[in-house]
Amino acid sequence: MQNSFIKNSMKKLPSETGIFLVLLLLVVTFSILSPYFFTMQNFSNILIQSAITIVIASGATLVIASSGIDLSVGSVLCLSGLIMGLCVKAGIPAGISILIGIFAGILMGAINGFLIGIIKITPLIATLASQSILRALAYIFTNARPIVGFPKFFRLFGTGYLGPIPYAFILAIFVALMVHITIKRSQWGRYTLAVGGNEEAARLSGVSIWKTKIFIYSMAGFCAAIASLILTARLNAAEPLAGSGMEMEAIAASVIGGASLAGGIASIPGTLIGAILMATLKNGLTLLSVQPYFQQLTIGIVIVVAVVFDKIRRR
Repeated sequence: MQNSFIKNSMKKLPSETGIFLVLLLLVVTFSILSPYFFTMQNFSNILIQSAITIVIASGATLVIASSGIDLSVGSVLCLSGLIMGLCVKAGIPAGISILIGIFAGILMGAINGFLIGIIKITPLIATLASQSILRALAYIFTNARPIVGFPKFFRLFGTGYLGPIPYAFILAIFVALMVHITIKRSQWGRYTLAVGGNEEAARLSGVSIWKTKIFIYSMAGFCAAIASLILTARLNAAEPLAGSGMEMEAIAASVIGGASLAGGIASIPGTLIGAILMATLKNGLTLLSVQPYFQQLTIGIVIVVAVVFDKIRRR
């Protein structure tokens, strides 16, 4: 009887409870190991570090929920930021330059959706090709040189604060909330989960598969462009190398947060916690003077564990 009560109580807990407890465990552990961890300044740093991952992982969660994969988001982030930078340097007002960069990100994502939804190229191949092409264009447009020096308004998105909370984190929460509402409340969100759960059944139910996939990858492009705004503003530079490896962090945060690689399941609150967990992990390891290559090793192990748990969860 007692075991039955415990099981029923556990089922009533949100699915994100487990990963949230892991995050709390990390916070407690690093607070004990480093006197510099449990400070307001360091927590603010973690929020800044997690903001880019939150934004880009929100788009990745949509893609994964549709049973897809997007390996091009790092390159989309890079090229969107460079387009913003080139527009600013051309004398276009910062606000309009940002909108142009965001539109470019959406367009790049839509092209991925076109290749996957209409041309019927598998997501892995289509986005891998886009990753290579967009990264090459970034080098070509800039002659492999960074674009530096942005106006104060532009830099606020990466360096500004509202009290102790960075503007970058506020923007990240706004984007995550928008994607969450899209998944939970909109027709496109229902279509995304339906396509991920069973594409053929969704098609027979009247869902336009190609329109849904163009929407999904356009949203991923939008999120990558917002992430590029935060990163470029934070560094005060748009670089051809920006965004390298971001796709793995985005996928890891999504899967850790509860998105199923088999499709049909997504949790933006879980993705949010997953992104903060990864930022906390990297921050804590840095404070403990752990070498960067060991940090990469740790993140790789986290990704493997997340995938294993995903498989166990689906059995």
